[in-house]
Amino acid sequence: MSEASLPSRPRRVAFPPNWPARIGLAVLALYVVYAGTILDITWARFVTGLGQGARFISRMFPPNVAPDKLELLYSGMIESLQIAIIATAVGVLLALPLGLAAARNLSPLPLAWASRGLIVAFRTFHPVIVAILFVKAVGFGALAGMLALIVASLGFLSKLVAEAVEEMSMKQVEAVRATGSPFLSLIIMAVLPQVMPRFIGFSAYQLDSNLRNSALVGLVGGGGIGSTLFTAFQRFDYDFVLTIVLTIIAVVMVGEIVSGWMRRLFQ
Repeated sequence: MSEASLPSRPRRVAFPPNWPARIGLAVLALYVVYAGTILDITWARFVTGLGQGARFISRMFPPNVAPDKLELLYSGMIESLQIAIIATAVGVLLALPLGLAAARNLSPLPLAWASRGLIVAFRTFHPVIVAILFVKAVGFGALAGMLALIVASLGFLSKLVAEAVEEMSMKQVEAVRATGSPFLSLIIMAVLPQVMPRFIGFSAYQLDSNLRNSALVGLVGGGGIGSTLFTAFQRFDYDFVLTIVLTIIAVVMVGEIVSGWMRRLFQ
């Protein structure tokens, strides 16, 4: 059969156009433009903000390191560290059983879905909003900030523990279960050895996160360095604000180093 008599095949395109993606991107771009007009986002306001921001930053230098200011900084930072460490410890202790209960391959479905609903409730709101609720409930101070960070730790750690348990190998679980071991022995011998290294990493990250969030919850009355920062803003002590911000950055960097050391130690 000659080549002329062969049926012609349609020419294949190496990279065919993805029209749904193009239409979606076009709709997104149009919505961004529309939302920008509704929110009064203009170039003139941006340029004006640059000048005002430059004047604000110029008032922050040099940082205020007066003895009375450093005493306030020290007490506020120590309180923030205490809030973060206690909240992380309590959150870790409560998140592990909650995460195990939320794993659908380990718990009965009613218990798993109820636990997941509780985790969703913990994850719904930002720690600042939760801190406002606790400030209204228990008053101003470190207790409100600590409770808010415990809720944040539970929402984060429980979800990751549940996902880690659902991704683990069930062969070890079935082997221990075949020996007739009780449920607690099953958790200790088959589940925890598989998820504990990841759980340690999650806990170290949560400690680092709580160090940052302890400053945020303090802005709404949750104690710690955030309260000191808010007071400095109210008094227009912008040079002291810079001192606080630099100290928070340094503490978070140290917390990151400690978190990495913890991960290497336990993993």
